[in-house]
Amino acid sequence: MLFVFLGTLFAFLLIGVPIAFGLLLAAVGLMFAMDIFDSQIIAQNLVSGANNFPLMAIPFFMLAGELMNAGGISKRIVNFSMALVGHIRGGLGFVTIVASVMFAGLSGSAVADTAALGAILIPMMLSKGYDRNRSTGLVAAAGIIAPIIPPSIPMIIFGVVGGVSITQLFMAGIIPGLMLGIGLMIAWYLVARKGNYPTSQKATPREIFKAFRDAIWALFLPAIIIGGLRGGIFTPTEAAVVAAVYALFVGMVIYRELKVHQLVEVLVAAAKTTGVVMFVAAAAMASAWLITVAQLPTELAGLLGGLTNSPTLVLILIMIFLLFLGMVMDMTPAILIFTPVFLPMVVELGYNPVYFGLLMVLNLTIGLITPPVGTVLYVGCGISKISIMDITKGIWPFLLVEIIVLFLLVFFPQIVTVPLQWFL
Repeated sequence: MLFVFLGTLFAFLLIGVPIAFGLLLAAVGLMFAMDIFDSQIIAQNLVSGANNFPLMAIPFFMLAGELMNAGGISKRIVNFSMALVGHIRGGLGFVTIVASVMFAGLSGSAVADTAALGAILIPMMLSKGYDRNRSTGLVAAAGIIAPIIPPSIPMIIFGVVGGVSITQLFMAGIIPGLMLGIGLMIAWYLVARKGNYPTSQKATPREIFKAFRDAIWALFLPAIIIGGLRGGIFTPTEAAVVAAVYALFVGMVIYRELKVHQLVEVLVAAAKTTGVVMFVAAAAMASAWLITVAQLPTELAGLLGGLTNSPTLVLILIMIFLLFLGMVMDMTPAILIFTPVFLPMVVELGYNPVYFGLLMVLNLTIGLITPPVGTVLYVGCGISKISIMDITKGIWPFLLVEIIVLFLLVFFPQIVTVPLQWFL
């Protein structure tokens, strides 16, 4: 049954069938193999897959991200980061990392983060004589911090499919997200030192305060979201609505860079992205139901259990599989397809489902910057006007650091689980 489902799915993807339709056709193939074909089952699960309250957070967080980009929030975060660390050797690289960590608390999307900050920072880095490939690689690598630090759209998807607390997933991502930022800073320090990148004048305390004052409205949003979730004031779905309303208010009333005539364009962009994600999610829910009925997690657990009795080694094998999967499949469908397959198995091995969700999202997020299907890589290529081979050459030291962080979390689960207890 596992071969029928995955073989059918990848066969359709290879001939160019869109992922949502490929999922539905793979589900139909699985039903025929089980001799339980009924079109009503597909239709009912397709509708119930989209009719899900937690999934409402996705369109609102996407809308919030579009409003932030149009309202001048990204620019102010970059200016504040520049005032803090712009004077260090290779300072614009450190600005990229710090700004990405700050913006991660606003957008929840790696593509949005990379596009917004890359459009500002890559031209600045090139004008200062930084290597084009390395600079673009750093922006892309820093952009994937966004789905780890809350809010996170991929964690919402994992939480819905796996029946895991989205609030706990959000809280679990704080420390790993900061670890990614620190790891990238260490890698960039070595790159900047080797490349003898220029320094700039250190900002005065007055300039730092002015930049902070300009950015303070943007910096309030992560505090509102995390504080509200930790305090039980609102749910993740309600937090998404708060983020969208807050971004609209700041962009139109405080910064006054978001105009009424821009709202139509912002709403259309958010609606297009939402439509794609929700249709894929609905199709994946239908497949997830059949995966459960076919007992594919049990089959896979038996297969891996025959290889080793060590839970850690099983988790390592899953992580290696997901790393290779991320090279050929985008993150959202990968989460939707393989969460129902792997989650029951790792829970049976004794792992916390929130901990596994964090590992899975981080792993597949790294897939966004690995060729040939790395979505974030193509965003960087488009901004910097370089080829996929060039950005791959530039990104490898940062990619290596992020893989090291992933396996540190595999070998030391306490890095996630101990702070999680405090955050909750």
